[in-house]
Amino acid sequence: MNTELVKQVHWVGYVDWPVRDFHGYQTKRGSSYNAYLVQGAEKVALIDTVKAPYADYLKQNVAAHCPLSKIDYLVCNHAEPDHSGSFPAMVAACPQAEVVCNAKCKDALSRHYDTSGWKFRVVKEGETLDLGGRTLQFFDTVMCHWPESMVTYLVEEELLFSMDIFGQHYATYCRFDDEANMAEVMQEAKTYYANIVLLYAKPVAAAAKKLLGLKLKMVAPSHGVIWRSHFQEILNAYLAWHVSKPTKKVIVFYSTMWQSTRQMAEAVVRGANEFDVQVKLFDLKAVGDTELITELMDCAAFACGTPTLNQSLMPRMAAALTYIRGLKPAGKKAFSFGSFGWASKGAEEAQEYLKAFGCELLCAPITCKFAPDAATLEQCVEAGRALGRAAAAIEA
Repeated sequence: MNTELVKQVHWVGYVDWPVRDFHGYQTKRGSSYNAYLVQGAEKVALIDTVKAPYADYLKQNVAAHCPLSKIDYLVCNHAEPDHSGSFPAMVAACPQAEVVCNAKCKDALSRHYDTSGWKFRVVKEGETLDLGGRTLQFFDTVMCHWPESMVTYLVEEELLFSMDIFGQHYATYCRFDDEANMAEVMQEAKTYYANIVLLYAKPVAAAAKKLLGLKLKMVAPSHGVIWRSHFQEILNAYLAWHVSKPTKKVIVFYSTMWQSTRQMAEAVVRGANEFDVQVKLFDLKAVGDTELITELMDCAAFACGTPTLNQSLMPRMAAALTYIRGLKPAGKKAFSFGSFGWASKGAEEAQEYLKAFGCELLCAPITCKFAPDAATLEQCVEAGRALGRAAAAIEA
């Protein structure tokens, strides 16, 4: 495995092949926790660490390039435990090292770990640290995606350690974008953005604008591959994802009890398919929230279908809509639909979620008692046409 970014700068992290869950995010291709060793003529810095269970691997990777006793600085860009979890072990193993972070990060670290014996060097926006011929510069990236987030820039090499920005949950033996399958990399980058970054799109866009004022030859995030050949591609994607830029795509997703709502969903799809747009149908029994929000992020219009269960939504639909609401995809046109037995509640409650998303409602909830008749199915087809028409109107 090639771990050298530039001379005397190495990836020393851990690839977590089997991980499949990241606080609700389904990581189907695993992940990596990227840490970086930067050696100057006089000082040595470690940029971030790895999850706590993998501290010994981090130590071994660092020791392959430099004795742990020679580490001068442990830089913490972000206090979330997937990056800071091994800080207690590294502080103990590197007795002379100072923990370098901003003031908010120092506070966050103290709330996760016993930091009473740690030596801190608190840095401010734009401050630099001389390693001897190599300069680290620090920039705050507030709410990208925690309040204490910052990035570290290696000035002479024009190399940005970008923390979670431009990352992917992606386990691979390749460390660089041009060594990996770019279709997979971009898909995982999109999934990462939709599930981690979307809620913080505005501060991330502001941070990206600030950071683009720097000269950048390479961008090294905290998860996934390092960008050295395709950075413009991921940057352009971020600019589109920032505004949830709609494409000619329609999404229909549903829960069903006795197939009545499924029949309605399929009728909606028939209507949407009359237009030259991409149409996707998802049964929530078969798709997770991680994939669903990734598809929704760049669709133009969608519909959600649920029966009424106990005078409310189906639990799986309630979970999906709650997850979506937390990430706030913008600028969508939508409607809800579903069957009921003796009290029509499910589709109406789903519509309240759509209002909370800020969706433009294309019609009132479409409902039917028990199985849909021909008139109800035609109503669903017509509503599907409205979805297809909205997606077709999007400029390519």
